[in-house]
Amino acid sequence: MQKLSETDVQTKLTNLNAKAKSSWSTQYNKLRKEFAFNDFKEAFAFMTKVAEVAEAMDHHPDWSNSYKRVTIELMTHDSGGITELDFELAEKIENLLV
Repeated sequence: MQKLSETDVQTKLTNLNAKAKSSWSTQYNKLRKEFAFNDFKEAFAFMTKVAEVAEAMDHHPDWSNSYKRVTIELMTHDSGGITELDFELAEKIENLLV
């Protein structure tokens, strides 16, 4: 998969954020978002759902969890940056919150 141009990333980011409950951003050539939940159990349940989607897509996030917060970073390592696949996963992650 080919790395997107900065212009394409910004356009897609605007479209994604129009649908998102809170904003995704770009940092260090990755899509990034921090999610906040009511408690650890809720955060972990979300991570489990994301893991199932990511595994089905064979596209795995870089992420971390601290108590009730989950930070997700997406990039396509083989392409060295953000690709269409990262935006597809980000949209699926957003759909898990509905």
